[in-house]
Amino acid sequence: MVAGKTVELVISGIGGQGNVKAAQILGTAAVRAGLRVRVSDTFGISQRGGPVLSHVRIGAVYGSMVVAHSADAVVGLEPMEALRAASQFLKPGGIVIMSTRTVYPVEVNTGKAEYPPLSAILDALRIAAGRVITLDATEVALSSGIPMAANVVMLGVLAGTGLLPFGPEYVEQSIRELIPRSVEENIRAFRAGLAIGAPSKRDDFSSPEKMAG
Repeated sequence: MVAGKTVELVISGIGGQGNVKAAQILGTAAVRAGLRVRVSDTFGISQRGGPVLSHVRIGAVYGSMVVAHSADAVVGLEPMEALRAASQFLKPGGIVIMSTRTVYPVEVNTGKAEYPPLSAILDALRIAAGRVITLDATEVALSSGIPMAANVVMLGVLAGTGLLPFGPEYVEQSIRELIPRSVEENIRAFRAGLAIGAPSKRDDFSSPEKMAG
């Protein structure tokens, strides 16, 4: 935990993956910890699976949007959207946390475009990021008993890195407050992510094969 620090985060994904809820949980956790926070969301055609970006700025900040190349971390719920967000917002040496579960856009499903290999996405991320953590968040959530909690797993990974200026207990309190159903399953999902994000269990994949799943 880093006290008294301004932390800038971008959560990227597509409509339906829980970007907005994840940002709300982080914002509530920051308020519980007595910190100033700004949260905002930008939507594409989210109801059709379009891109969604959530900006979370914690600390002595005033504007609601993370400016270009200043995010301490990008949390990507989908690989291509993680790359898009990192290329625009991640600061040099920042952290990328990426779920490897792909969701193909309409252009790919209709044959009008090709989805890049995961290995190529990871190679590009490594150029800009100081640390890249990859996992299949849906699989981790499924093992926790709630496959829809991939966004909560990703919050756990983020908390495990120690980047947040408050402890994971504040995030757990926010999960209990903002998620009315399957609370204990969500807490298990969060703690599973927490273990993955911890420095002693970092998951920096070195080969595409390890990203499968």
